[in-house]
Amino acid sequence: MHNTKIDIPKDAREKLIAILNQRLADSVDLKAQAKQAHWNVKGMSFIALHELFDRVATEVTPMSDDIAERVTSLGGTALGTVRVAAQNSELPEYPLEISDGPDHVDALSTALAEFGRRVRADIEKTDKLGDAVTADLFTNISGEIDKLLWFVEAHQQS
Repeated sequence: MHNTKIDIPKDAREKLIAILNQRLADSVDLKAQAKQAHWNVKGMSFIALHELFDRVATEVTPMSDDIAERVTSLGGTALGTVRVAAQNSELPEYPLEISDGPDHVDALSTALAEFGRRVRADIEKTDKLGDAVTADLFTNISGEIDKLLWFVEAHQQS
C-alpha cells in the first residue's frame, strides 16, 4: 500500500481496497459483456438494442474509473486490466453463442442485476468499515445500474 494521510485506519483501507478492486473487476467485465452484446446482436430490434448495449458500455466506463480512483485515493493499486477482470469477475459468464436480441437482453440484464446486487451489498460493508465516501460511491453506482437495468429489461416487458 502507498502512504496516505487519509483518516481511515490501514486495516480498514486494506479491506476497502479489496472490495473496490473486486467491483472494479466486475465493472470491467460488465463493460465487455455489454460490448459483446452490442457487436453481436441480430434481429428485428437490431438498431435499438445495438445502440442500447453501446450506451450501457459507455455508462459503465466512468463507474470503473471512479472505483479505480477510489482505490488509489485509499493508498491501493487499482487492479483493472482485462486479464485481472477475467480472472476475478464474479459476474456470470456471458454466453458467446447467442445472437438473437431477446437472448442478449436476458444475458445482459442478468449481468446488470448481479452487479447491482453486489454493489448494494458493498454499501453496508464499506459503511461499517468507516468509509462513507466509498459507501456513497456504491450508492450512486447502484442507482445508475438500476436505471440501465430498467432500460434493458424494458425490452422483455409488455
